[in-house]
Amino acid sequence: MRSKPILRKLIDPDIAQASTLPANYYLDSALEAQEKEEIFCRTWQVVGHTSQLAKPGSYFTTNLAGEPLLIVRNTSGDVKGFYNVCKHRAGPPAEGCGERKVFRCGYHGWTYSLDGALLNAPECEGVENFQREDFGLTPVRLEMWEELILVNLDPEAEPLATSLGRLPEQAAYFQFGRMKLFERRIYEMECNWKIYIDNYLEGYHLPSVHPGLNRELDYGSYTTELFESYSLQSSPIRGPENESSTTRRYSQAKGDDVAEYFWIFPNWMLNCYPDNVSLNIVLPVSTERSIAIFEWYFPEYVLQTDVPAQTVHFSDEIQIEDVRICETVQKNLHSRSYSRGRYSVKQERGVHHFHSLYAGALGL
Repeated sequence: MRSKPILRKLIDPDIAQASTLPANYYLDSALEAQEKEEIFCRTWQVVGHTSQLAKPGSYFTTNLAGEPLLIVRNTSGDVKGFYNVCKHRAGPPAEGCGERKVFRCGYHGWTYSLDGALLNAPECEGVENFQREDFGLTPVRLEMWEELILVNLDPEAEPLATSLGRLPEQAAYFQFGRMKLFERRIYEMECNWKIYIDNYLEGYHLPSVHPGLNRELDYGSYTTELFESYSLQSSPIRGPENESSTTRRYSQAKGDDVAEYFWIFPNWMLNCYPDNVSLNIVLPVSTERSIAIFEWYFPEYVLQTDVPAQTVHFSDEIQIEDVRICETVQKNLHSRSYSRGRYSVKQERGVHHFHSLYAGALGL
C-alpha cells in the first residue's frame, strides 16, 4: 500500500526551515487575476482622505482592483462609497472630483442622489416591472480610521477595527489623524509589487542601500514585531552624540525618539517619525510594474517651517535607493541561476510573515 504524499505549505511556518517565495511568483502573469480576487478585493484598501471631502456634496472617483468607485460626503455629512457604474448601461455617474448636488450619468442622463438612490431615469416611460429603488448605485464597504478612507470589496469582510487589531493604540502616540497633508508623489517602478513589500519589511539592507537613513537609525537596536495581519518595525533614532561631519535629518532627536514602520497586509504602510507620518501605498500595475504612492503629513505648526521640504527631500532619496535595488532584483529573478532563497532568522521575520499571509490568502 502506497503512503500518501506529504502536502507541504509553500512557506514553512518555521522561518528557520522556510524558503522564500519562488521566483515565478514575481514573474508569472497568470497570478495577477488570483492576487486581485483573493487579496486586493478582500482586504481593506486605502482609497482617500477625508480632506478630499470638505463639505456635503464633495466627491472623488478612484479605482480599486479594476473596479471604478465613487466616494462622496452626503447631505448628512456621512462619507459613502459606491461602484461608479450606472445601473442603466454601465455609464459613469461621476467623473474626476468636485462638488455635486446629484450625480448625472454622462451616458444617458440617469440621475442619482448623494446616497446613491435613483432619482430620474429619462425616456423610460412604458418600461414594465421597473422599480426605481431596485436601480440605485451599488454601495461598497467603507470605513474610516484617522481620517483615512478605506474600502473593502468583500461584503462579508471583517470590520476594519478587527483587521487593524492593536495598531490604532500602538500608533496613537504620533497623532496621525490631526496631521495635514503636505505633498503627494507617485513613483513608477519596474518591479513586481511584492518585491517592494519584501524590501520594506526588513532593515537588513539599511547599511548597504540607505547610508543616509542608516546614520539616523540605530541598526543594532532594530526590531520587528509580528501581529495577525500587520507588522511593526522599530528603531531608536540616534541622538546628537552621534553627530558626524555629514548633515543629518534628525540631528536634534532626543534620547527616547523612535522611528516606527507599520505595514498592513497586503500593501499599505505608515512611516512614523517624531515630527511627521508618511503614508505609503503600493499597487500592482502589471506583473513586472507597480507604483508606490507617498503622502507626507505634518502637524499644523510644523507646516510653517522648512521641515516638510527637508523631510520630503530626505524621503525621496530613500525611495530612489529602494526603487533602484527593487528593479535590479526584478531583473535578476529571471536568471536561471535563482529559484528561491532562505530567510535571515534575525532580520527577515517580517518578510517571512508577509509570504506566509500571501500564501495563506491564495490557499497555497
